[in-house]
Amino acid sequence: MIEYKQISLNFGFKTIFKNFSLGIRRGEKVVIRGTSGLGKSSLFALALGFILPQSGHVLFDRLPLNEDSVWDIRRKVAFVDQDVSIGNYKIADWFALVSGFEANRSLDFSNKTIKELLDFFELSPDTLEKGASDLSGGERQRAALLVSVLLKRDVFFLDEATSALDKNLKRKVATFFTGRADWTVLSISHDPVWLDSPSVRVFDLEATEWKQ
Repeated sequence: MIEYKQISLNFGFKTIFKNFSLGIRRGEKVVIRGTSGLGKSSLFALALGFILPQSGHVLFDRLPLNEDSVWDIRRKVAFVDQDVSIGNYKIADWFALVSGFEANRSLDFSNKTIKELLDFFELSPDTLEKGASDLSGGERQRAALLVSVLLKRDVFFLDEATSALDKNLKRKVATFFTGRADWTVLSISHDPVWLDSPSVRVFDLEATEWKQ
């Protein structure tokens, strides 16, 4: 489904990838691990067209990622970034903003559905009336995960999306995202609840077998 083919990527004088290839099948659950600076987040940025490699290319459902296809590809992916980029919106206003985008207007952002997901992610109803800056890191992560589910995508890029959660919530979220056979999930994480799941493939950027 997602293919990195012979990718070479440099930032200044630093080589991140050289002739790097990786294939991810539809429905697969892949956890990406490795120390800082090895290119974990760069894999997401490459697949979403936020950065371009010096050589090689990315395919998404056999479609080459380029300026003509990038927006169609982004509309297939729910991306929760490490910094949880909500801005300083009140959470209810942020939900309304996301639901108002043309690509999302047919989706179910009803009060009933939002309430059900608030309950699942263990967020109180008054979370909707708070500004993003009033929430804890874990609350912001759960709000972003909630929106990712509302978007009805079947591909999820989760960048340390459970790092601020307690152990029970980490496990609940990891089980939720790895338990759906129709979802393709790429998670950057060092949390054991992700790494120890029998349904995931762990891709270790520090392992010698992955180096090109």
